[in-house]
Amino acid sequence: MTQEISSMDKKPGKLHQLFDENFLEYTSYVVRERAIPAIDDGLKPVQRRILQTLYNMEDGRFHKVANVVGETMKLHPHGDQSIFAALVNLANKGFLVDRQGNFGNIFTGDKASAARYIECRLSPLAKEILFNKDLTEFVESYDGRMKEPVTLPAKIPLLLLMGAEGIAVGMATRILPHNFCELLEAQKAILKGEEFTLYPDFIQKGLLDYTNYDDGNGKLRCRARIEELNDKTIIIKEIPYTTTTQSLTDSIEKAAKSGKLKIISINDYTAEEVEIEIKLARGVYASDTIKALYAFTDCEVSITPNLTLINGITPETSTVSEVLHHNTFKLKNDLEKELQIELSQLRDRLHFKLLEQIFIEQRIYKTIEEETSYQKVISSVDTALADYTDQLIRPVTKDDIEHLLEIKIRRISRYDIDKQEKALKDIRQQIKKIEKSLKDMVAFTLAFLDDLLAKYGPMFPRQTELKSFSEVSYRKAALSNLNVVYNRKSGFIGHQIKEEDPTSDISVVCSEYDKLFLIYSNGLYKFIPVMDKFYVGDDLEWFGIVSKKSIFNVIYRDGAENLAYVKRFATPSFILEKEYRLFKEHKRSRILLLDFGEEKYARVNLMPSSRARTNSLDIAFDDYLIKNAGAKGKRVSTRVVRRVSRSTGTSSPPTKQNMTLPGITSEQEVDQDENDNI
Repeated sequence: MTQEISSMDKKPGKLHQLFDENFLEYTSYVVRERAIPAIDDGLKPVQRRILQTLYNMEDGRFHKVANVVGETMKLHPHGDQSIFAALVNLANKGFLVDRQGNFGNIFTGDKASAARYIECRLSPLAKEILFNKDLTEFVESYDGRMKEPVTLPAKIPLLLLMGAEGIAVGMATRILPHNFCELLEAQKAILKGEEFTLYPDFIQKGLLDYTNYDDGNGKLRCRARIEELNDKTIIIKEIPYTTTTQSLTDSIEKAAKSGKLKIISINDYTAEEVEIEIKLARGVYASDTIKALYAFTDCEVSITPNLTLINGITPETSTVSEVLHHNTFKLKNDLEKELQIELSQLRDRLHFKLLEQIFIEQRIYKTIEEETSYQKVISSVDTALADYTDQLIRPVTKDDIEHLLEIKIRRISRYDIDKQEKALKDIRQQIKKIEKSLKDMVAFTLAFLDDLLAKYGPMFPRQTELKSFSEVSYRKAALSNLNVVYNRKSGFIGHQIKEEDPTSDISVVCSEYDKLFLIYSNGLYKFIPVMDKFYVGDDLEWFGIVSKKSIFNVIYRDGAENLAYVKRFATPSFILEKEYRLFKEHKRSRILLLDFGEEKYARVNLMPSSRARTNSLDIAFDDYLIKNAGAKGKRVSTRVVRRVSRSTGTSSPPTKQNMTLPGITSEQEVDQDENDNI
């Protein structure tokens, strides 16, 4: 061993090559033999081995899951726990395995009982669409003692019906389940050359927004179905895919602890159906809380599918349409092969029936009475049948003659000519029917799908409601539970600052997701998130919550010219905590008046002049165009402005009651805020 290591040290390239080869072999094994399902039957190896074992054990009765797991271990080399988990998962999908006992609860996340207490067997659907040894390729199991299928000849697209999730080395798959009836209808559309559209369907039910779905890829949003029992009580009746009632209630409790929701209690009464009851706190109403549940909890989840599969021996990323086309044409080919096999068997049966008829009715068996050896017996029968070859399906073989010689005397003595003719007629009719079907395989395949839909379709209605719903803005859904105070004396702002002087300190109520708009007396402005405590200085003219609908009316002094200007602007676009200016910086430049909205007026008092008729002006802000925040504006007068005040009929100066501006009200505004820190 020491010599081997020393030789590897001398040849690092050999060691590197050894690791590469072993890692690639391991990667290939994990991808193909454990994590990623096959496109042909939609199964992972462990699922395929479980189903084959159930088929081998099939006797119509339920089997202990412990026995099934033990038998499957003859084919699967990875231990009983992995087999048991896969079997429970397969049974809970509700298509291929019938259950008896406690297999867990997909809604609550409760685990199944021990394998020795529960039972299972193949479902009628599985027995009808999964197994045909004539179409199945078998290979040796891992220890060479048994044979296992490479893939099962599935007659429905199981990959899309049941979905799959798996993580391999360097890749992962998330294939979403679809509805049984819709899949088969889509296959019929493919055979007819028609268009089709497919969307996922989840056993957990819920609501599904497919707006950004991309044929098996893209993005989906799934919501719980929430009902408003009354103003103070909410009932969750269905849950989103990927969640359980336990994970859902945990997310709601977490949101309540962080102050995003106000609830008194949450109770999970789920059994066969989902029922989660939420009692609301005083002053909180159901309509507002439902929006918050979608915004801050797992009542709405995003799902990103990734349709990765094994095609032959190669992993690839595909689409729902490609998989369905592949499965549909494979179904047509498999049905054609089955018909060809059945036709061959019927012809063989007809051939022997005719041989038997000739052998008995023409009394050929009497020609062998005088023969003294077996070879002469064979030759005698062969010679006698030569006169009837035109009535047979194919030439007579030695096996045919040996089969005739095995007919018992009792059967010959009880031979019924009429019964034989009826049997021959039935076989010929079956052959004719199959030959007709083979001439139009599309029609035969459509009839096969119609038969499956009629037999099993009512058992699998759509569970998830397709619905396009607008995205809930977490800013609009958030509770306004923070009181942000600006203490002018200390120069600090934040929701942990205490209001000391009501005459100078300013406060606004907002949520943790709001953005604050700060405007200083010297024309500087910026936007900041809501903070615990932040120093802004003692020169803050105004602050409020960002709103795209706000209109600002400003009269300011340009220090360089010593003249006043008026302008109007809406809330500008911004980058968080970046400083901007309403006008050029100068030690004498400052805001003379700041007002908000429309129909606002101001009285401007000018420096007295003996030649002027009046020393004051009235300004209607609505007479000025709304421009960007950095525009210079329009000069008020060529004379120096002494004082500016609101004129009669205008609003009072901003106080802590009117400092807060309306919140964000459109999706574009949300998008703008989400890019604040860029």
